[in-house]
Amino acid sequence: MSFDFSQLQCPVIQAPMAGGINTPALAAAVANAGGVGSFGFAYSSPEKISADLRATQALTAGPLNANFFVFQPVALPDAAQQAAALAAFTALGLPDDCVLRVPQAPFYPDLDSLLVPVWQHRPAMLTFHFGIPPASVLQQAKALGIAVGITATSLAEATQIEAAGADFIVAQGIEAGGHRGTFEPEGDADTDWPLDTLLSVLTAHCRLPIVAAGAVMDGDDIHRVLRLGAVAAQMGTAFLCCDESGASPAHQAFIRHEHARGTAFTRGFSGRRAQGIANQFMTALHGQTTLPFPIQNTLTGPIRQRAVQRNDGEHQSLWAGTAYRQAQALPAAVLMQHWSEQLQACRRV
Repeated sequence: MSFDFSQLQCPVIQAPMAGGINTPALAAAVANAGGVGSFGFAYSSPEKISADLRATQALTAGPLNANFFVFQPVALPDAAQQAAALAAFTALGLPDDCVLRVPQAPFYPDLDSLLVPVWQHRPAMLTFHFGIPPASVLQQAKALGIAVGITATSLAEATQIEAAGADFIVAQGIEAGGHRGTFEPEGDADTDWPLDTLLSVLTAHCRLPIVAAGAVMDGDDIHRVLRLGAVAAQMGTAFLCCDESGASPAHQAFIRHEHARGTAFTRGFSGRRAQGIANQFMTALHGQTTLPFPIQNTLTGPIRQRAVQRNDGEHQSLWAGTAYRQAQALPAAVLMQHWSEQLQACRRV
């Protein structure tokens, strides 16, 4: 069952962002304002997924999106690489109470287990990042009337998504914050295409509806991507400082005030290429040995958690898109209203 994007009062999907940034209050506010509210459930337990969906559905009857990573099989590297990865943190000067340990298998959760609460609560959308889920997942979603969307960063990935039988494509431009959605973990084949280029190519070659993601920050941007052929915009950074956001205080402060830093890509936090506001951690880990994703992500967990507790923005993963300076600290409903008005004004011109 495909999703009817034309039914949205405001053609916006609030981007799924793992790590607690998405909250029931945020997702519900966006859905109630005529968009799609989302959760990034990549690292959540089935119990947490069920609780978040239940809490949100109590606040809205609008459409919701549950997003998951498609993890690739991974093995722990040899002892020499493990030692090199640990040595890379020396420059951070970590305190004695921040102990890092190389994790052991299993390195990522079982997708089938994570999807049990999705089948129970039946959100409008189920989306995937880093690849295509098993065919059985797409079949079950279709049987329950849940639309499936998958991220593409290139025409090759979009073509595979169409062939797999998904309902829509999320086109992720290089401007987007957070992890690149490339199918290959190393990302060596990444085109690094800007969103407008990616949209132009995909709309010319793909039949599926396309959602645009990457530095879409206001109604003018939404209008632009719709004119390029997208059916909706996926916006994440634009929501980071809103009242309902679960982003840490330091993350929000950097978004609002640290504009001179700009963004950069790093593998240091998770082992996969991701974009965020440049900070000391990213500088220290640049060019250093990292463990494969998501082993590196688990390894750096204590650093990030301690940084959040200490309101230390230099050692958190401050994921953000290139246009983060345009983010506004307003309630999500107010943002959605502003964007709707801007979009309508653009359409009248």
